[in-house]
Amino acid sequence: MTSRWAPASTSAFEYFAALVAEDDHFPLLEAAAAVGLDDDPVLDVEAVLAEVEGLAERLRLRLPQDAGAVQRLRALNRYFFKELGFSGNVNDYYAAENSLIHRVLSTRRGIPISLALLYMELAQHIGLKAYGVSFPGHFLVKLRLPAGEVVMDPFTGRSLSREALEERLEPFRQRQGLVGDFEAPLGLFLQSTEPRYILARLLGNLKALYRERQDWPRLLAIQERLVALLPEAWEERRDRGLVLAELGLDEPAESDLSAYLAQRPDAADAPLLQARLDVLRSSPRPLLH
Repeated sequence: MTSRWAPASTSAFEYFAALVAEDDHFPLLEAAAAVGLDDDPVLDVEAVLAEVEGLAERLRLRLPQDAGAVQRLRALNRYFFKELGFSGNVNDYYAAENSLIHRVLSTRRGIPISLALLYMELAQHIGLKAYGVSFPGHFLVKLRLPAGEVVMDPFTGRSLSREALEERLEPFRQRQGLVGDFEAPLGLFLQSTEPRYILARLLGNLKALYRERQDWPRLLAIQERLVALLPEAWEERRDRGLVLAELGLDEPAESDLSAYLAQRPDAADAPLLQARLDVLRSSPRPLLH
């Protein structure tokens, strides 16, 4: 597990943007770990990757070379949840550190998606095929074994039966009107999620947290990353513009809101955003000397 880019000579954002520029060999864990540079500018991302690799190698060396998939999975679950002690942070679920990989490694506490990233990395290191699943409301991990698929809850360490998954999905179906003739099959919600969108969901958790706190500087850092990660997601450009406006950065805010309206002229929020844009354009600008 080697870094694609050394952050020593560039900014944290440029480092992140370089990591997520292409889909081929997308460095999911490294990019997720790099998010921690916003809160800890001297964070050694290489050391974080090396720590995870060390944990994985320790487990790999314990396994017989001819160990079957089920044996590997049982060993992984014992190691990750019992020996290493990773689990969901039930006491402070909404803490930002639950989404920061280096902090989850340190505290052994996290939320489903951050725990899943570490679990998947160890699984792949010992020859298991593990995939992230953006299940509504709760990120899951899917493992493909010769005998079939296993769906894990990384928050609790338990495998989930079809009945348990259906039960978890029912409230979402009800809210979205996906019932009766419109019922969506369970399998639709168990599709593997591409690494880029796993990272977007991780950033989305921090986005919601910082927006709730009205922590505009931290929210701007997350929005910058979301725009770099999803350059064609115009809603992220819109949201960055709104954060820039909150910070009094009118010109870049205008640019983002204008770009969104040009791409989404018929959006439901277009009239409100146009009014916001008109206010920004009419605001007095500081004189340059």
